[in-house]
Amino acid sequence: MAFAFDEEDVQIWTPDQPFPERVANHTGQIFAHNAAFERLIFWYVLCPDYNLPEPALEQFYCTAAQARANCAPGSLEDVGRFAGASMKKDHRGAQLVRKCCVPPFKHTAQDLLDLYDYCAQDVRAMRSISNALRQLSDEELADYHVSERINDRGILVDVPLARAAQQYAAQEVVDLQASIVEITNGAVPTIRSPRMREWVYANVDDDARAVMTDDEGKVTINKSTRAALLRLDTLRLDVREVIEAADDLWSSSVAKFMRMAALADDEDHRVRGAFVFAGGSATGRFASYGLQLHNLTRVSAKDPETLRHAIIRGHKLESGAARTLKTMLRPSIMAAPGRVLINYDWSAIEARVLPWLSGQGQEVLAAFERGEDQYVATARKMFNITEVSPDQRQQAKVAVLACGFAGGAGALQNMAKAYGLPMPDAEAKRLVNLWRSANIWAVHFWQQLDRAAMNAVRHPETPINAGRASYLSYGGHLWYSLPSGRVLCYPNAKFDDEGNITYSKAAWKPAADATEWPRAKLWPGLMAENLTQATAADVLRHALRRLDAEGLEVIMTVHDEIVVECDAADAERVSARVHQIMCEAPDWAQDLPLAAEGGIYQRYC
Repeated sequence: MAFAFDEEDVQIWTPDQPFPERVANHTGQIFAHNAAFERLIFWYVLCPDYNLPEPALEQFYCTAAQARANCAPGSLEDVGRFAGASMKKDHRGAQLVRKCCVPPFKHTAQDLLDLYDYCAQDVRAMRSISNALRQLSDEELADYHVSERINDRGILVDVPLARAAQQYAAQEVVDLQASIVEITNGAVPTIRSPRMREWVYANVDDDARAVMTDDEGKVTINKSTRAALLRLDTLRLDVREVIEAADDLWSSSVAKFMRMAALADDEDHRVRGAFVFAGGSATGRFASYGLQLHNLTRVSAKDPETLRHAIIRGHKLESGAARTLKTMLRPSIMAAPGRVLINYDWSAIEARVLPWLSGQGQEVLAAFERGEDQYVATARKMFNITEVSPDQRQQAKVAVLACGFAGGAGALQNMAKAYGLPMPDAEAKRLVNLWRSANIWAVHFWQQLDRAAMNAVRHPETPINAGRASYLSYGGHLWYSLPSGRVLCYPNAKFDDEGNITYSKAAWKPAADATEWPRAKLWPGLMAENLTQATAADVLRHALRRLDAEGLEVIMTVHDEIVVECDAADAERVSARVHQIMCEAPDWAQDLPLAAEGGIYQRYC
């Protein structure tokens, strides 16, 4: 163990020495990077083995969470590179861990000494980076502790189902290959054929082709390229389906079930530590690792118990293994015997938060207050009509989902394809213009955001307001303050040669030999999206704090959902209380109308 008090020299302790009394008796904060690791080592190894008092969860301060809360990468190695300390990637630590800490051990005495030095340097690096970053506020630290209690409870997974699903691996591959042939009309015989890359390249626009071309001019379709393509608004639906099928094949449902079974505790079948606090570094939203709960398909089997029985018994899956197994990923998360899941999801949270943030969308908010169908209300205004047809409602729905963050015709066409709605170029442009005319508050808000960012960077240390947000350029970063009081930033923001603001994007990792962290262009649509999602995350955090304070056992939070596990006998009371808390806005957002939908379930759905 390497440790230091405040700015004192780093010390090394090894198990052949007496345990340091000063550490054993410490009752203050314990700073560590990815602090859950240190916490669990203390609780389950050091404390029982050396008869030490157990430090409270609230003593631990995670500097990785601190880095993410400051819109920097969470990795200790990467946050140093991000800050410009050194762009050279150092693999020595990982090599030493493999040799010294993973059986069968292959280390020398010198390797151990090198490991101690590396461990001590990690403490120095963590301390230096933490001191250089904005410290977590008391509320952020409390939110981190709430998230750790969620991680410690864990989620119960259906391990027998997960293991039974593995028998369908070969059938899943056949199903996915068949879907590729069908989508491409036979042009791509197999997903691993070079023709898949060629077919995608031939069926995308110039922007997508630029994404597919690396620095050496070679066309790629690797994992990071596929992820970048799927983020494009202009991708055709059939191309999107092919790329998603490739992802499904290379990260199949069977693979997810295998991961689920491997991560589940042998004794109680619960997966713990799945959630990353402030994992969405641009907004502070939760993310997940290990068991990737944030990218499970939303489609669930209508009768999961019957389907589970068929899978356990090895029956042939009539709808095909790939599609059927996908529908059982969510239901594989379940309540313990005698317990139930209380699962609620905020209704249209982003469509409520965006007009509220603008300070100008009162008409939209009033429709939510009255309980109106937002798509019908939008259609009335877009088309200047009283009676709305199903087709007009569908057009308005697509426009609402596509246009709020300054999306144009391409974004609207992409959304329309997802709903099977034909959308010629001229019609897409018309609907975008109609939506913007009906929601002029949004256009004004985008313009406000653009001016605020520009003026803030031009005039450092001068706060510039935009709607309910405020921007400030300070210390080389463009900070923005949310209505809750939480702050985020666009790191290293500056003007480029064309007069655009660019910033270092934490989510984009540089190549090993890169000399500068990748930069992204800041534009009003992105600013509106970040503000909206960050504010929705603050609403979520507020609800989690209240639920935690009442002793209600939150086990999951995915996007805008909260899942509580409770005794079946107490289900109605807990369900009503969860719903009530989620519908009550925080003090800083009393005029934000909230609604939530959900209920009581045996399995996540």
